[in-house]
Amino acid sequence: MAAMARAVAPEQRSLALGLGTAAGSVGQMVFSPLVQTCISSHGWDFTLLALAMSALLMVPLAFALPGGATQGVPGQNQSLREAIGEAMSPPGYVLLTFGFFVCGFHVNFIAVHFPAYVVDLDLLAHVGAYALASLGGFNIIGAVIAGFIGQRVSKYYSLSAIYLFRAVAIAALVLAPAAELTIYLFAGSMGLFWLSTVPLTTGIVAQVFGMQYMGTLFGFVFLGHQIGGFLGIWRGGRVYDLTGSYDMMWWAGVALAVFACLVHLSIDERPLARLSAQRI
Repeated sequence: MAAMARAVAPEQRSLALGLGTAAGSVGQMVFSPLVQTCISSHGWDFTLLALAMSALLMVPLAFALPGGATQGVPGQNQSLREAIGEAMSPPGYVLLTFGFFVCGFHVNFIAVHFPAYVVDLDLLAHVGAYALASLGGFNIIGAVIAGFIGQRVSKYYSLSAIYLFRAVAIAALVLAPAAELTIYLFAGSMGLFWLSTVPLTTGIVAQVFGMQYMGTLFGFVFLGHQIGGFLGIWRGGRVYDLTGSYDMMWWAGVALAVFACLVHLSIDERPLARLSAQRI
């Protein structure tokens, strides 16, 4: 994401990050059936080698990206230690990390436990599989739209709206009748807000702190996402073992979404003072 952000002009950055996020979902949709077919026809070992060869295609593509040197640019001659200390001093960076923690909680809990939840509703197992597939498809649309909107509307307002819509979608799932239509409607609506947080969150980091250590600073924010993902998966299984239901986890997801909505309203996305004299 950092390499993509460097490769485009600032006014195109949000949309480029949205397209990059959507490309990940396209790859998932394309490779998942291909990998399954390859395993069935040629075995897992051949398939793994084929995937390794496809990964090598990224090497020459990486060299096509512009270099990331920023030495000599006013306001971008910090050490890494100074950049991290600067990011931690205002509350916005920490709040952004908390918000991405919530995103990871939602995404990983649903990805792992949603098929089992569908079966618990006495629906056929394929309903959950189709729902996750459609969720990925709608995520492509949502990521591109988020990147487009992020160029024209405040990113922190957009993130607040995304988390608010997530809260509504999850609450509606729990309260609505258990039916296939309910599952598919949830998958479609949640898919629009699935990874649409990524281009906006990445864009805020680049916009506020500049590009020199953007990859590292976003890495810390993404660590919050992964911690949330771990807790969403582990706690989801633990709660189900103790209660025989996922309801407590769904309502926890609603509460966390409301929390993230409010948190992002407090984030200042203006560039730091040292960057105000230049265009980042």
